[in-house]
Amino acid sequence: MSIKFRERKNVNLSDVAKNIQDKWNKENTFKKSVEKRDDENSFVFYEGPPSSNGLPGIHHVMARTIKDVFCRYKTLKGFSVNRKAGWDTHGLPVELGVEKELGITKEDIGKKLTIEEYNNACKKAVMKYTDIWNDLTHKMGYWVDTENPYITYENKYIESVWWLLGQAYKKDLIYKGYTIQPYSPKAGTGLSSHELNQPGCYKTVKDTSVIAQFSLDTDFVKSPFTEKGDVVLLAWTTTPWTLPSNTALAVNSTIDYVLIETFNQYTYLPINVVVAKKLVSSLFGGVYYEGSNDSFSKEDKKIPYNIIKSIKGSELVGLKYRQLMPYALPAENPEKAFHIIHADFVSVEDGTGIVHIAPTFGADDYKAAQNVGIPGLLVEDENEQLVPLVDLKGCFRKEMLEHAGKYVKNEFYNNDAIPEKSVDVELAIQLKEQNKAFRVEKYEHSYPHCWRTDKPILYYPLDSWFIKVSSFKNRMVELNKEINWKPESTGTGRFGNWLENANDWNLSRSRFWGIPIPIWRTEDGKKSICISSIEELKLAVDFSVEKGIMKTNPLASFMPKDFSKKNYNTVDLHRHFVDELILCSDSGEPMYREQDLIDVWFDSGSMPYAQWHYPFENKNLIESGRFFPANFIAEGVDQTRGWFYTLHAISTFAFDSVAYKNVVSNGLVLDKNGQKMSKRLGNGIDPFDTLEKFGADPTRWYMITNAQPWDNLKFDLEGINEVKRKFFGTLHNTYSFFCLYANLDDFDFNSSFIDVALRPEIDRWIISKLNSLIINVDEYYSSYEPTKAGRLIQEFTVDDLSNWYVRLCRKRFWKGEVNDDKLAAYQTLYTCLKTIALLSSPIAPFYSDLLYNDLIKSADNDNASVHLADFPIVNKSEIDLLLEGKMGLAQQITSLVLSLRKKEKLKVRQPLSRVLVPSNGKGFETAIADVSSLILSEVNVKELSVLSSDNNMLKKQAKPNFKTIGPKYGRHMKSIAKVISGWSDEEISSFEKEKSVSFIVDGENVVLNAVDVEIITTDIPGWKIASSGDVTIALDISISQELKEEGLARDFVNKVQNIRKDLDLNITDTIEIKILSNSEFKSAINNNLNYICSETLTKELVFVDELENAHSVDDNKESAQFSIIKV
Repeated sequence: MSIKFRERKNVNLSDVAKNIQDKWNKENTFKKSVEKRDDENSFVFYEGPPSSNGLPGIHHVMARTIKDVFCRYKTLKGFSVNRKAGWDTHGLPVELGVEKELGITKEDIGKKLTIEEYNNACKKAVMKYTDIWNDLTHKMGYWVDTENPYITYENKYIESVWWLLGQAYKKDLIYKGYTIQPYSPKAGTGLSSHELNQPGCYKTVKDTSVIAQFSLDTDFVKSPFTEKGDVVLLAWTTTPWTLPSNTALAVNSTIDYVLIETFNQYTYLPINVVVAKKLVSSLFGGVYYEGSNDSFSKEDKKIPYNIIKSIKGSELVGLKYRQLMPYALPAENPEKAFHIIHADFVSVEDGTGIVHIAPTFGADDYKAAQNVGIPGLLVEDENEQLVPLVDLKGCFRKEMLEHAGKYVKNEFYNNDAIPEKSVDVELAIQLKEQNKAFRVEKYEHSYPHCWRTDKPILYYPLDSWFIKVSSFKNRMVELNKEINWKPESTGTGRFGNWLENANDWNLSRSRFWGIPIPIWRTEDGKKSICISSIEELKLAVDFSVEKGIMKTNPLASFMPKDFSKKNYNTVDLHRHFVDELILCSDSGEPMYREQDLIDVWFDSGSMPYAQWHYPFENKNLIESGRFFPANFIAEGVDQTRGWFYTLHAISTFAFDSVAYKNVVSNGLVLDKNGQKMSKRLGNGIDPFDTLEKFGADPTRWYMITNAQPWDNLKFDLEGINEVKRKFFGTLHNTYSFFCLYANLDDFDFNSSFIDVALRPEIDRWIISKLNSLIINVDEYYSSYEPTKAGRLIQEFTVDDLSNWYVRLCRKRFWKGEVNDDKLAAYQTLYTCLKTIALLSSPIAPFYSDLLYNDLIKSADNDNASVHLADFPIVNKSEIDLLLEGKMGLAQQITSLVLSLRKKEKLKVRQPLSRVLVPSNGKGFETAIADVSSLILSEVNVKELSVLSSDNNMLKKQAKPNFKTIGPKYGRHMKSIAKVISGWSDEEISSFEKEKSVSFIVDGENVVLNAVDVEIITTDIPGWKIASSGDVTIALDISISQELKEEGLARDFVNKVQNIRKDLDLNITDTIEIKILSNSEFKSAINNNLNYICSETLTKELVFVDELENAHSVDDNKESAQFSIIKV
């Protein structure tokens, strides 16, 4: 006797996940899935490291599901898929969290506590939530090696990062430069350009803007102006706090400028202003009008202006002007400051045509001033170092007198200390009072913010280390063409455009917890060395000891080539350790480490190599191509200018290779209304609650099938419920149906196998559909289209297997003894269920494993798992496309008839007389003839007739689709619509067949396809019409007395069957039915007696005058009454 299939009632998918996870843990299934496959046939996946000092969200479930799907799929396909977990442990999130926890600021580090104490606090804090992350990983079924993760703060990882930097250094790709860089005062560090371009970094803000009046130096002999009174140049800025640092004004030599005589709107004093000619109308609107100045009084509501002179921008270049806000002079070459210069970037698109230049706070300003030798406004600090008027905290220095100590941005204050007036407002008021402001107003614009602190950044002069991306940018562009991006538009658009315009990479970060830049330099900066390994560092310190610079070598106990954890724990490659190491140049000078840390994005971008401690260990894994490059990676679209970029940049300069071959850039997870989830809106979804309530499989299936991975997902918990009911409920009910009857008949799949070719047509059809499904799902998985794969599996399970095959074949399972027909049905359904388990396992790993185990338990294989099996093999000889086509036609017509029944509120149990189907050709008619009896049985209609193409009973009309035709043919719309509306029956029939048509309208060739024209069929009295694609049906909805009685009999049978279930009768038990004699159903029952008795296993049916404990046919006391007893 075969082993019984496990019968399960009311499966709780959350419990299924827990039980299967326990099974995996007990049997080491994940490890087996990797080790079982050939190491030489590897599929390389990289896990983008999350920062574990924050809690995971529902979007992490989405991102990790996408990753897991393809790794599981490739395992099924026979690949060995190693996937190592990782933790991103450095950077601002950790440091800011620790500072908040300890109640300190960056300035306290090294004073209130040592750098070592601070770094130890960071190391402890960064792994704070690893248990929670690992818990989510296991509960959602994400297979990744969490027992041996790569951790970016470990010495082996850091050593590999140093090696990569050493490669860049050897290739002359690293340099130090004093440039204007994005700087975050609240984070206390500079930022790279790709960090500044993370999604959401640019925010729309309203700032105070000023058009300032810069007075020309009248003593300057070169001035072309001879008019009486001061001549002022108008320059516009949205950052008034930079005006005290102004040292130049820029014009464009080719632009025409004008001198205008007018009055200041705040002081009413007369002024002569210079602006670009094309911008006069925009600058002199509002209170100004063009007219004579002779009779103006400040009581007047309008201020006149008069153009008195035109000059070229070239005549302004070289002129000197008076310092606008003389708080301080440049410490170096002050005499060269406050001149008008030429700059190509000056335009007449907005502003005044004259640009305020503050070289210390703008990259373009700095370059333009440097080109002509104009200094930035730097002053000497207490250590005789040159610094800007704004310090690294974002505050004005003491030179700013009454403004000293004030933050230049109100956002830098703590919430309880924000002043009523910002520095920008105070400066604007000051300029108004001094007759130096032409206009002050609020201006809405986009301003960059720090991606970690969410506070505004400043552009600030920093001495930073850079990777010379500009020298290999073109190669990055070329290599990007080899990458398969999903969606393609991200690779060619967002990512491709970013590469085309990539700037040199600012590596420097002025922080404490991170990977130190391994560069040591002499004090004069003339000699430097980049350390690429601990062994190299040890030798360098030995040399320093030998030369008497270091007394001892702190790395003395480190043994090169000993890769044990114990050996690597003898050192710590963080700041508190390496900053104490003073090296020695070949000429005997001390060399000190550059105090900056490396951009944390370089950490994560190094993971393909550093996770394996390359090139110190596992060298062959990388160089053989076994673990590099990645076949597949996936992260959010925000990583386009983050991890995706740094991976690509590092692999390009270090290996001249792509880092990944396929990448899925997934979209955002929004709330059900399309809003971004946030604590403020209270619309966040807890991932643990979701998995506990609904189960991991429905959550994963919903996320994958609801929207393409790269589209934003509007996350709705009700959608998971629908998935549970529609897909998992249907699949489990189908298994339960199989299980019930297979166990009754002791079915064993391996005995008396019946060749598919010898099975009934319905079996051959579903097996053909199954093989076609395997082909299509395999194609979609392999092309990184999981949504299409999931939807196909669900459609097959629900529509083809459950709603069609099982429903049509149910009598084969429960009637009669086991014969070849019944055995064929069992084998067919078993094959379908087992294949569905395999195909759906990448998306729904838990229930698929349960279903697979339940099915193969008949083979007594307790240790089996769907994830250790192979992807289903297609048997092309079993594919019959003609059979699939005609059965698909039967399903289509059935669906149309049932939709009309639903619309007209006609139950399927109510028979109807006739359905008409217009012919679509000879092949169509043949197919209909083959499946007509099946259709009639399914829709409960007595007759199906095919109308010949020349039958005019059903009149069709063609209607133009203006939404699609309009954009293509605009002005010809009316003429095209007239042609379409006038089509004859033959022309409509031809269009339906060919799916396209072309004709000439107003001398232009018009080509229309299926989406441009809608073919509708007009209703006929007593009939209802429905269409889908090129199939149309007409249903006769009139009901004769005979049909009505048959419908009543079917209702009665349905009621009896339900009561049999309620009474828990066995499917083979016979019954006796008693019915009240006065029942209006009497005629219907007598006329359909054989049918009723046969369907309900009724041995005797009698009419009686009285009944106790009676049931009602229509669930109301007024309807027919009857009773049932087991015989």
